[in-house]
Amino acid sequence: MNLTITIESPRQSEVETLVELSADFAQALYPPETNFLLGVEKLDRSDVSVYLARDDSARALGMAALVLSTSADETATGAAHGAADGAAHGAATVIAELKSLFVHPDGRGQGVAAELLDRIETDARDAGAVELVLETGPLHSAALRLYRKRGFHEIPLFGEYVGATQSLCFAKPL
Repeated sequence: MNLTITIESPRQSEVETLVELSADFAQALYPPETNFLLGVEKLDRSDVSVYLARDDSARALGMAALVLSTSADETATGAAHGAADGAAHGAATVIAELKSLFVHPDGRGQGVAAELLDRIETDARDAGAVELVLETGPLHSAALRLYRKRGFHEIPLFGEYVGATQSLCFAKPL
């Protein structure tokens, strides 16, 4: 299957459908208070890029979001995990966080998540990020396998995930 990965507006029915399916999946595994899902309104911000994976018929089979921010505090997220050891204290750090990676059931097992991840890693690196961080849950076995296979390693909980009992955080040097 040929896939096209593009950055698109979250304000479209295909994204809304994928967000709803993702929420249903997460809520079947975890209590609502332990889900850190981004709804369409939070995906529609200037610091968030929404990526859609479309097949040859232009059907959206998967999505992911890249949240980029800049911090003068290296301990804000990923830079505290060793990827930016050479950065001067107080220097601006580009923080890249993967959010909302989800593949429609019809697209699973076909490399959709890997292609989305490839594009996001490239774009994060091009934006100046030295590492990509993410949060997932311990029951997301397919996601855990993918992240570990792709070179992500577990890190301490960061940001809003500190203290979350159903969260695991990962990072990958870019």
